[in-house]
Amino acid sequence: MKGLGVVGKFMADSLSCLEEDLTCLICCDIFTDPVTLKCSHSLCEECLQRFWTTQDVPQCPVCRKECSHDEPTKSLAFRALCESFKKRKPTAVSDDVCPEHEEKFKLFCFEDQLPICVVCYTSKKHENHKCSPVDEAAGNLKEDLKTQMDKLQETLADLKKARENCVQQVELIKECTSMDENQIKEEFEKLHQFLRDEEEKHIRSLHKEKEPQDQKLKARIEQLSKQISALSERMAAVWQDIEAENLTFLQNYSDTKKRLQHPIMPNMSPELQKYQHYPIQTVIFTSWARMQNIVKPSVTLDPDTASSKLQVSEDCTSVQYVEKETYIFDNPERMYVGVLASQGFSSGVHHWDVEVGDNNNWTLGVVDETVNRKKNYTFYPKKHFWCFHYMNATYKQGNNPVSCIEYSERPNIIRLQLDFDEGELRFTDPLRNKSLCTYTGGFPERVFPYFCTGDVCRPLKIFPSSNQKL
Repeated sequence: MKGLGVVGKFMADSLSCLEEDLTCLICCDIFTDPVTLKCSHSLCEECLQRFWTTQDVPQCPVCRKECSHDEPTKSLAFRALCESFKKRKPTAVSDDVCPEHEEKFKLFCFEDQLPICVVCYTSKKHENHKCSPVDEAAGNLKEDLKTQMDKLQETLADLKKARENCVQQVELIKECTSMDENQIKEEFEKLHQFLRDEEEKHIRSLHKEKEPQDQKLKARIEQLSKQISALSERMAAVWQDIEAENLTFLQNYSDTKKRLQHPIMPNMSPELQKYQHYPIQTVIFTSWARMQNIVKPSVTLDPDTASSKLQVSEDCTSVQYVEKETYIFDNPERMYVGVLASQGFSSGVHHWDVEVGDNNNWTLGVVDETVNRKKNYTFYPKKHFWCFHYMNATYKQGNNPVSCIEYSERPNIIRLQLDFDEGELRFTDPLRNKSLCTYTGGFPERVFPYFCTGDVCRPLKIFPSSNQKL
């Protein structure tokens, strides 16, 4: 059997070599009606004629040698050989036949994931392998693939939905970004216009303030110019008299001498007034403080929590003490003393500024949400009041005096910085970048900003903080 295999292989190789010799170089198939050129190259007659239709001069498609009018020639024997070879050429092995055993595929090996024949199944190569008939295995595997395809279809649908959501999100972000951009431009245009107006106003104020001094100096310059002109004329006349003939000089000497009398002159070197520069830093700070009104504060007052002697402004950004107690409905939210903000905080970092100015009696801080609002508590953390206040020229943190603040450094604005997560409340002077007092230790519950004043003339005003930490 082994010898027959060698012979078969030899015959197959021989047929392969013969097939190459009998193959047309144009159509790459066994010659049909072969013809031969004088250059010894053979081709299908139809292939050669079709090639020549593309040429101006007949040439061999292989070597490009020009052909004569009596070419090509036919060979009946060569044609018979080609026809005989076509009949003897072995056909390709069918796809449903095992190439090793030439038996039909009737089983499927699940371990090797291949169809096999019965001979393969009995061989050692597939010993103890799980196998099933082809139709049964195909049915089961197709069902498994369909199940997986259904899952992939669901995944595909989810992916498409997620992509659609992302597309919608992109459009939404684009729309919102455009809206925010327009709002930024509008808000900054307000600030730009405010600063332009402030600049023009203070420049006019500067010129108006300096105008009287300027006019006075101009009048003085004009007076001195007239005196210089008059004295110059008198001196020119005297020089003219000196240059005259002696007799004429002597005749006019009396008048000439009178011209030399020293005129009565005012103080020649008056004391120059020291130039008083315009208070630019004060102007900038004032403008900055006024500009806060353009920006909506992050903290606003809740009028429903204001005690009977406190009056909250219409925009809920300032509170003032009134001596005459007004009748108001005593709702559960109202404080016995003070007023709370509308915003409560139970997480995050928050800032707000309060202009105290020359107010002589004020209290600022935060209070617990659940504190009894109908009692006048001592401002102390144990009572759930975390406050900093000023009264009788004394600053206090809760009940303890704060001695680090000089009278000359009396803060105009108090900044409150609440870090609820870290459990810290800081009071600072933002203009001097100075810390005034700090509470630590945390807050058990939600807290609300607290405000109170006892000064009739000077209200407390809330500004948006610039969020700058010390």
